[in-house]
Amino acid sequence: MNEEILINITPQETRVALIQQGAVQELQIERTRQRGIVGNIYLAKVVRVLPGMQSAFIEIGLERTAFMHVADITQNNPQAQIEKLLFEGQNVLVQVLKDPLGTKGARLTTQLSIAGRNLVYLPPAGTDAAAEKYIGVSQRIDQPEEREAIKVRLAGLMPADEKGGIIVRTSAQDASDNELKHDMHYLRTTWEKIREAVNHKAAPSLLYQDLSLAERVLRDLASEETIKIRVDSAENFEKLKGFATLYMPNLLDKLTLHRGERALFDLFDVDAEINKALGRRVDLKSGGYLMIDQTESMTTIDVNTGSYVGARNLDDTVFKTNLEAAQAIARQLRLRNLGGIIIIDFIDMLSKDHQESVLHELKRNLERDHARTSVNDFSSLGLVEMTRKRTRESLAHITCEPCATCQGKGEIKTAQTVCYEILREIVREHRQFNPREFRIVAAPDVIDLFLEEENQFLAQLGDFIAKPIKLQAEGSFRQEQYDIVLS
Repeated sequence: MNEEILINITPQETRVALIQQGAVQELQIERTRQRGIVGNIYLAKVVRVLPGMQSAFIEIGLERTAFMHVADITQNNPQAQIEKLLFEGQNVLVQVLKDPLGTKGARLTTQLSIAGRNLVYLPPAGTDAAAEKYIGVSQRIDQPEEREAIKVRLAGLMPADEKGGIIVRTSAQDASDNELKHDMHYLRTTWEKIREAVNHKAAPSLLYQDLSLAERVLRDLASEETIKIRVDSAENFEKLKGFATLYMPNLLDKLTLHRGERALFDLFDVDAEINKALGRRVDLKSGGYLMIDQTESMTTIDVNTGSYVGARNLDDTVFKTNLEAAQAIARQLRLRNLGGIIIIDFIDMLSKDHQESVLHELKRNLERDHARTSVNDFSSLGLVEMTRKRTRESLAHITCEPCATCQGKGEIKTAQTVCYEILREIVREHRQFNPREFRIVAAPDVIDLFLEEENQFLAQLGDFIAKPIKLQAEGSFRQEQYDIVLS
């Protein structure tokens, strides 16, 4: 499948779009002031050890302390106790596994790794001895003979004094011996620089920062299927050429500088796709649609037939809508970068064969996802539960904020509800303060309701408290906002 990568770079942000078959499949955004920290390595300080939770809070120099579980320190010893591994005030070398998300601090590990184009280096610095002299292979290389062949090949290329571990990435299958040796040299040199920095820096300090988004795209997204990588910044185009020359010379012919009159993202209507990806509703070509709701703990996706009546009977209509939805859902997860627990409510299907076909279609489309996914079978309630690895904020969390009017609820109180709240509040304040008069300052729609439909109740309240009640419309007020002025 031919694909193109578009890299739009401005001083304030970098945006990347992965285009397959003329459609946007994946979006990544990195803002200069909010650059993610996944992959960064810090000399950190232990702030607090919590034996009851088998975890610790770690200071790495951010606004919120980071978090580390005992499993992030040692993997091969399930009986390990964190209070015997860490103590308050201790300096420790850590790497960020997950960016801070919402109210949660960053997730850390002492099991360090440094990624290259074809290999991932595991320095012999953690408490796990298993990290030494180890060769692992990406799960995406699933044929046993291929896994064994690449292991033997790497073992022959590794220096005799190598003590770190190596994870073989999928791209290593097509890399030459020189490319793999170059990767090893780059990774070991990077690690030596980190070790040197430990000796003359105080905790907390940043020792290693992961590549920029544009560089990571060349390292991780570009593949043999990539026919062109378009960049719209001349300065950064030269930087990426230099980066590719050192680490990925096979990509040099694919790198092009976009000089057209039209903006790069306009060529494939990427901005329009971004706006669609921020909405709840996703229309399907058949007339059906998805409703996607993202919460703090999970994402729910509801499939509806909508106006689709193309099949001969209801079962066929439902089946075809669900098949199309399975394709769209896989794309939307990548496009929106939705992670964590995801619950999909497909339209109910009576046929077990139809359920299996829809599940197969979903899994097939998820195979192109760069994030790790796991999909369960249909539950007894007809729901599909799945997970998608989350290491950075979703598209909505990067580009949006809760509505100032509804505070993120998606709904606001009606003008009538606000009117009745005001009437109850006046009764409370009358009993407590007994002022000479009340002035209601509220949004125009609320005041209009008091003057029209609710004027009888307002008059009754005025008679009951024997005090004048005046009205004042304030155009800058939101519908739920009001003040009651006492005089």
